[in-house]
Amino acid sequence: MLVFLTLIVFVLFQVGQEIGWFPKESYTARDFGIETLKSPIDYNENGKDDYTDLLQGAKIDAKNKPRYDGTYLPDGYPPDDVGVCSDVIWRAFKEAGYSLRAMVDQDIALRLDSYPRIDKPDTNIDFRRVVNLRVFFERYAESLTMDPMQIQEWQPGDIVIFGEDKHIGLISDKRNRDGIAYVLHNGGQSNREEDYLLRGDITGHYRFDASKVPEHVFKAWGEGPDESQ
Repeated sequence: MLVFLTLIVFVLFQVGQEIGWFPKESYTARDFGIETLKSPIDYNENGKDDYTDLLQGAKIDAKNKPRYDGTYLPDGYPPDDVGVCSDVIWRAFKEAGYSLRAMVDQDIALRLDSYPRIDKPDTNIDFRRVVNLRVFFERYAESLTMDPMQIQEWQPGDIVIFGEDKHIGLISDKRNRDGIAYVLHNGGQSNREEDYLLRGDITGHYRFDASKVPEHVFKAWGEGPDESQ
């Protein structure tokens, strides 16, 4: 009897969520009739498209919940339990098979004048600075709307920058009750995947496309320093 009553309550709750009696904790694109885009590229050939891999990499970082610490590291990469907002991004790219660090460093070497904040390149830190990531994505990613209310235009794996290059995150596959996408990011907060998009001043929205990266800039994971794994 108890099992039967529990099943009844569960079914009623599920139906209630669908018809609006009880709000869901989070929603997906499907709840709003939005198609989730898939990248035509599966670079690491793992059976998942690049956007899905980027999302997965950011979710892994969110689950690890690294301690927020932006201390300069002479070896470049922080350990898995340490990071800042920009570390979410290169870790996401690693999951897709790309060395964001090596690509940014290569682009800086070739187009130093395009990186106004760099006087002297430093491969240990340049890839961890949001201002440099903006320059890179402006060149090698698709620039998209910065209006969060255009909910269909925000897709899992997209990259978002806030303010004057103060913060960066990656768009989740979760949404709030209004369809606004969640953000995977590290600002030292407890919940690393949250309803954050309306909290900051959005100044950049990008969708990475490996086909836009020329061969002389493109780098796979393992081609950069300290990338043996």
